[in-house]
Amino acid sequence: MNRRYLITLAIIVVLVALSGYVNLPNNPGLDLGIGDARIVRDLRYHLGLDLQGGLHVVLRATPGEGQEITADHMEATRDIIAERVNALGVSEPIVQLEGTDRIIVELPGVENPDEAIALFRETGELAFVNLGLSSVPPVPVGGLVEGEQYKQLFTGAMVRSAEVGFDERSLPQINFELQDEGAIIFEEFTSQNICLRSDGSPCTWLGITLDDILISAATIQGTISNRGRITGTFTLEEARDIVIKLKYGALPVPLEIAQNRTVGPTLGQDSVDRSLRAGIIGLALVAVFMLIYYRLPGVVADVALLIYALLVLGIFKMWPVVLTLAGIAGFILSVGMAVDANILIFERLKEELRRGRSLRSALDVGFDRAWTSIRDSNISTLITCAVLFYFGTGIVRGFAITLAIGVIISMFTAITVTRTFLYLVVRMPQLRDRPWLYGVAEKPEQTAPTGQTPPQPATES
Repeated sequence: MNRRYLITLAIIVVLVALSGYVNLPNNPGLDLGIGDARIVRDLRYHLGLDLQGGLHVVLRATPGEGQEITADHMEATRDIIAERVNALGVSEPIVQLEGTDRIIVELPGVENPDEAIALFRETGELAFVNLGLSSVPPVPVGGLVEGEQYKQLFTGAMVRSAEVGFDERSLPQINFELQDEGAIIFEEFTSQNICLRSDGSPCTWLGITLDDILISAATIQGTISNRGRITGTFTLEEARDIVIKLKYGALPVPLEIAQNRTVGPTLGQDSVDRSLRAGIIGLALVAVFMLIYYRLPGVVADVALLIYALLVLGIFKMWPVVLTLAGIAGFILSVGMAVDANILIFERLKEELRRGRSLRSALDVGFDRAWTSIRDSNISTLITCAVLFYFGTGIVRGFAITLAIGVIISMFTAITVTRTFLYLVVRMPQLRDRPWLYGVAEKPEQTAPTGQTPPQPATES
């Protein structure tokens, strides 16, 4: 066996070992340190709403009279709702736009649907607050600002615009502009509370709050009228977050519940059980068919199919892919598609054996001539998956992702795994010289038709 196939076989063994570890029940996960970098991964299946139960809500924008809904308004609303949902600590939440005026919110495993709905439907209130005189911020960012000692200067309704900028050191900052009424209040406050300390002495702190939660705190470096900036040690992403809250701390448009559906965990578990049963039955039927119809190559294909299942399930954990019923349907469909390449190859193999080629030569020709059909059919499926993912939402995207992963891995197992294992079989004389094991009932004819040269056997490496 030449060196290339030995290297390929070693790679297959390593991949199978890694996939086997990833798919172990109650896997403790990965915690690897490589130099200063650290890889920490929770190796478990991430189940969607329909499998573990939870809340599915469709919110529809209901603008007031004369109010126009723009794409920016809807994107900002989605971002604000996503932040509020994340505060619930829900695992694998989904918050996405649908059309021009709807937002879909899915919260798997949520225990109190009414509380969750109340949280992300609230319009919220953004405010600029006088935090008082102190050496350090009297309230940490993320803390609750409450009490009579904290005086509200004005609300976010007086912020005309906000955007991310960069200071003299190229660090992110927030540039904002106030409306006329807010500018008058802000100019008076900032002119009286400029911080001139150089020794850590107390200064007046200005806070920005959303629903009484502090999102930013800063001292005042100069008089600010209608335009100002907020500087600090935040990252570009944090600066963008603050800008969104400054512009749309209150939701840009009111929302109403267009659809509200709660999925119970019992129904979800029943769906998981049925899906697993369907997957096992489908895998077993495909394996039996390949074994009966293609005999020894069918055995090889069945081994490759098990490796395929290990690799795909391992990717679902490592990525991770959020599994829904549609996603599992995509995986089950890809199980059948995983052997279609083998079928094309094996049919070519049988055809070449009947023409009188040696087994090794028939394998070479079978794989080479089947490849273009395998490639084109799988590429067309991947294009369909891309279209479904781009234009679809929710469960449609889940179906597209799992099907695409299955198609890509099936190409690897059919062309690489099956081929490598079959070449191992070819090296065994007791299996090589029995055509019936390859689905050919009669011994191949070695005499070529008149005027033709018999096919020459390939030279083994």
